[in-house]
Parts: sequence; C-alpha cells; structure tokens
Amino acid sequence: MTTAAAHPAHDPRDPCPEGIELYARALREGGVGVRDASVLPCLTRTGLLRTDPRDPDRLEPVPPALALHRMLRAATERAVDERRRGARLAEALAPLTRIDGPRTAVGEDPAIRVLSGTERINEAITEAMTGTVLELLCVQPNIHYSDSRGAAAQAVAMDRDQALLDRGGRIRTLYQHTQRQMPLVLARYEQLRGDAEARSLDEVTDRLIVVDRDVAFIPAGADGTQALEVRHPALVAFLAATFDRLWWQATPLYPQTVHRPSLNGVTPRQRAIAGLLIEGHTDAVIADRLGMNIRTARVHIAKLAATLGSESRAQLGYLIGRSGILDRGA
Repeated sequence: MTTAAAHPAHDPRDPCPEGIELYARALREGGVGVRDASVLPCLTRTGLLRTDPRDPDRLEPVPPALALHRMLRAATERAVDERRRGARLAEALAPLTRIDGPRTAVGEDPAIRVLSGTERINEAITEAMTGTVLELLCVQPNIHYSDSRGAAAQAVAMDRDQALLDRGGRIRTLYQHTQRQMPLVLARYEQLRGDAEARSLDEVTDRLIVVDRDVAFIPAGADGTQALEVRHPALVAFLAATFDRLWWQATPLYPQTVHRPSLNGVTPRQRAIAGLLIEGHTDAVIADRLGMNIRTARVHIAKLAATLGSESRAQLGYLIGRSGILDRGA
C-alpha cells in the first residue's frame, strides 16, 4: 500500500523509473509476480510485461528490442495523427484570419497572433529569442535553401542561434532522415559552437519553433508566408510535449551520429515505406510524407519488393504483413 501511494502519477503510455527497475529485474529473473507489478500498471499498459502462459500468477518480460519497436511505432502513429490534425486545422482556419469583420480582430497581446510575410515572421522569432532565452526546440521538415531568400533566412537563423548558445542556452532540432546527409544540415552544426543537438525521424511535423516553452511558432499556410505566434500556455505546453515525444524516439544525428540497423535485409527507410504502403498510400504521398522525391521512393519500393520476393503491388502488401518487419502483431 505504501509503494502504491508513493508511485507518482504519469502518462500510462510511458514507463516510469520504478517500472523500468522492476522490468530490469524481470529480465534478469525471467519474470515477476503479478502482485509485485500490480502497483506499476504502466508495465503492462506499455507492453513491457505480459502474462506468463505457464503461470497466471506471474508476468514475463517482453524482449527490450521488441518492446521498444512497438512503443516507438505507437508514438510515431500518434505524432502523425497530430500532424494531420494540425494540418486540417490550419487549412480550415488560417484563411479565416484574413476576414475583415467585427469579430475577427484581436486585442493587445493576444494568445495567438497571425504573422504575415517571411520578414515579419523572422522578426518575431528573433524578438522572442532576444534576452534570457535558455532553450530552443525546432522541427525542420524537408526544407531546401536553394534560392537567395532561403539562404538569407538561414544566415539570420544562424546568427540568432549562435547568440543563444553564447548565452549558455541549448538548441535541439528534429529533421527528417532524408536530411541526414544534406551538406547544409551538416555544415550548420560544424559552424555552431555550444550545446546544440540534432536527431532525425522518418516523418516529422510541419515546421515548429518553441522558445523557452513560453512561445511557439507554427505555419499558418502551405506557402510559408504566414505563421501563428502562440503564447497560450496550454497550447505551448502541448507543442513542447509533442516535440519531447518525437525527440526521444528519434535517431541521434549530432553530435554523435547513430545509424539505424537493417532488419532481415530491409533497411529502416524501406520499413517506413512499407508501413505507408500497407495503409494504401500512393507513391506520391509516400514520397511527400518521407521527404523524398517520387523517383527515389519508387527505387526503394522496387528494392523492398525484390527483397521480399514480390511480383506485384498487391502481393507486396501481403508479403509485408507476413514478413513481420512492421511487427503489427499482438
């Protein structure tokens, strides 16, 4: 009873330190009693422990690699759902902010402010980062800086980021996996001096900037010329929490680079494509979701089909499901 009362409340989808300790014990001993785990329901809810088929009074541990794969996939699916929801909201409501009516204007210091024009957006971000800012969280989707306007924006961002690092702050940035080898991304971290880290995922949200968990900036349109400055505490906390969840399931890129392993001859990129294929997405949608051009996506699909021995698109979906590379089983 004392342990139960001392156990802190937390998101049941995340194991707590006490749960991890008991899970480690189960791995060492081959299992634990149901009573021992009763005060730590997060262990069964997250799938780290399951009923021992030989003894209903004991729980056996799920192999860590298998449990991690399942948990990261579930977190990715939740993040993708939030991304789609955000895109629907922006598409539905952003055009309405341009209506000139008695109920559309906002007062001084609004919780959500519409910023129009790339120059104004950059000015607002720079203003938010001025002063005693200690943390910057960024999500950078597959953005290219091929034109002069993009290069100029990148130079401005480098200056303000370095100023934050010089004050002792830290920067954490999420990219898509397709950007891991981009010269501009690598050059950015070779130039920055200070506590800057980067990780990558197959899919990320649209662009997101969170400054000191006090103010956030998100797109308000597809062309990048409008943004929302968000200062509502609950919304900013939600966006920061979404970033944190993505961050902990992402693959380190800088300062230490980690390469994801292949599984049964299927690369991590091909596994991401396989997941979208069995959802019924077209080549164009898959390419857009994973930040690659359609030709590259088709090359990966062809290699995946060859690895699994598929002779048709329909058969490929069946073989993906049978192969277990996505671990969709119970």
